[in-house]
Amino acid sequence: MNSSNYQKVIQSLPALPKALTGISGFDEITNGGLPKGRPTLVCGGPGCGKTLFSLEFIVRGALEFNEPGVFVAFEEKADELAANMASLGYDLIQMQNDQLLKIDHVHIDRSEIEETGEYDLEGLFIRLGYAIDSIGAKRVVLDTIENLFSGLPNHAILRSELRRLFTWLKEKGVTAIITGEQGTGTLTRDGLEEYVSDCVILLQHRVVDQISTRLLRIVKYRGSVHGTNEYPYLIDEDGISVLPVTSLTLDHPVSEERVSSGIPALDKMLDGQGFYKGSSILVSGTAGTGKTSMAASFVHAACQRGERVLYFAFEESPQQICRNMRSIGIDLQAHMEKGLLRFQASRPTLNGLEMHLVTIHKLINEFKPQAVVLDPITNLVTIGSLREVRSMLIRLIDFLQSEQITVLFTALSLHTIINEQTDEGVSSLVDAWLLVRDIESNGERNRGLYVMKSRGMKHSNQVREFVITNTGMDLIDVYLGSEGVLTGSAREAQQLQKATEVALRGHALTHKDREIERKRLVLESKIASLKEEFESVQDELNRTFVEEDLRKEIIEQNRDQLIRNRHNDE
Repeated sequence: MNSSNYQKVIQSLPALPKALTGISGFDEITNGGLPKGRPTLVCGGPGCGKTLFSLEFIVRGALEFNEPGVFVAFEEKADELAANMASLGYDLIQMQNDQLLKIDHVHIDRSEIEETGEYDLEGLFIRLGYAIDSIGAKRVVLDTIENLFSGLPNHAILRSELRRLFTWLKEKGVTAIITGEQGTGTLTRDGLEEYVSDCVILLQHRVVDQISTRLLRIVKYRGSVHGTNEYPYLIDEDGISVLPVTSLTLDHPVSEERVSSGIPALDKMLDGQGFYKGSSILVSGTAGTGKTSMAASFVHAACQRGERVLYFAFEESPQQICRNMRSIGIDLQAHMEKGLLRFQASRPTLNGLEMHLVTIHKLINEFKPQAVVLDPITNLVTIGSLREVRSMLIRLIDFLQSEQITVLFTALSLHTIINEQTDEGVSSLVDAWLLVRDIESNGERNRGLYVMKSRGMKHSNQVREFVITNTGMDLIDVYLGSEGVLTGSAREAQQLQKATEVALRGHALTHKDREIERKRLVLESKIASLKEEFESVQDELNRTFVEEDLRKEIIEQNRDQLIRNRHNDE
């Protein structure tokens, strides 16, 4: 059979039916949820959320997918479980009254169990079968299996009874979750359950450098393709949220639309239009160079366009940021009151890197922003290595770009290894990189802004002096002197000197113009005098010629008269 025919056969085979859990993110990494009509083992250490995962599977199945469920607890009582789920907004008592859920607490006393070689689960089967039939349950949870088999030290009998239990659940056609405690070097305490389960999910709660992180891994899933990496998950007032953060594809859409940086002079440096929508931007610089002010200008411009912005602050509280930005003419509080701006302020040490990523992912899905700010990402170095921070930011940027969300990072640059962890470690990931540096000269410290890169557009390669005033921020053309770039008072002195030179040059030109005018008048006077003298000489010469001609004419007339007189005398 050739490969094309083989593919057709594979595609024609029925897909494994699955039951959606309703747990945020989990159904994505399993391509549809848990195997329908089969048992799944959820194992992990204490405090990792096994019971919560199972309860949420049951509750969401009943409320969202019309699949009633039975929860058999071997440790906690029904009222304790109801109190625990009430904190998530679920009323288990009402659900039981509505025949959507049945909670059955089974107490097993190990001292009463005698190992006879024929351990009998018939009592459990009868009890569980009645509960399933009474509400037409489609989902079942057994929490936890160690309590059920606590009196069986013989592994042969234990394995046999496990197979009986799993086979019985399959025959009932229910989608089941069985929880188990993680053992030493094994997924469960007895190390047998994972071999007879169709699907095994491992929950882990790790604490590294006093920072806790919860991770989920699908150890096996018979008959289905699934994610095999570790996925961080968050437990909060909404239950469990799993973040599928291992996408390696680079097929996200791109936009030709441009968005303003909030600083017109900076937009002019960026081909006159600003950043691309959905791009990633890094603003790095030393302390006090105005990184947060630039971020606030970006936020202000986005909110003025009617866009929603999510601001993650790792150093300052929202009240502090709003107060500080009012000093430069930016009112962020007004945007918060309109619901366009939302702050999420916390110290990086509150969670591990993966948990921060889950929190960011969840808030973005909830708030639906068009722009996101992380200020500053440098603080994340305190809870992770360069590789870990870079990995987190790669996944975050991929997610934001797939959602066409513009993100702006700020990063603190120091003359230490942190410099490499921000500029060199992050700058290669982003689409645009702005660097604000101190320019010390003439006894002052001023700011210079550089556009280090901006993918896909023409951008200025010149340095601009970056100034912060009570009306906002602006970029000023720098001056080049004999000693290099002039900023601050040196630039102002250069400007004053140029203005003085212009004034003196104007004065000199005016003086020369007056001197030229005087000389022109003298020359014109001399020309007029010479012209008058010339005309006098010309008149004198003309008079002499006229008199000579007149004399000749008179003499000629007299001679003619004499001739006529002679003729008359004769």
